[in-house]
Amino acid sequence: MADDKDQDKLAEEWANALLEQEPPAEGAADAEPKSSDEALADEWAKALATQEADEVQKDKEQTFLRTQTHEPQFPDMTAEHKAQRQNPGTKRDLDFILDIPLEVSAELGRTRLLINELLQLGQGSVVELNKLAGEPMEIFVNGKLVARGEAVVINEKFGIRLTDIISPIERVKQLA
Repeated sequence: MADDKDQDKLAEEWANALLEQEPPAEGAADAEPKSSDEALADEWAKALATQEADEVQKDKEQTFLRTQTHEPQFPDMTAEHKAQRQNPGTKRDLDFILDIPLEVSAELGRTRLLINELLQLGQGSVVELNKLAGEPMEIFVNGKLVARGEAVVINEKFGIRLTDIISPIERVKQLA
């Protein structure tokens, strides 16, 4: 570890020294003209020094970031899940969805009418539905069939006594 730090320090000093060297001013009397090979070698040396300085800087940043981060801690949910599966009688915490409003409707039957037939309807007209007398009514929640039942009258109001709850398998079949 100390070896890496020493090498990094030496590399940084070397890179800085190469970057600080200035080429002699043009037209200086004591300057010797450089060959194209020497000029090319100088350019390569500067480029390598710049690259080395960038790598040293990136290594420093990565080292700093490693000291600033930590592994995330996630709670183990498997034990809780197994406990719920072993005790099917335990109540799930569904309190957070209890305030969501749903539209519940009951359907006695359906029919199709032409606009002409609809316009001819008046008070006392009878509309024939597709259900037979005594067939169960259908209960929809947000437009999806969830149960069937029979009509009852309680305190002069209509109600429905549920006779059949649709199984999850039947609900999936309705979606297809």
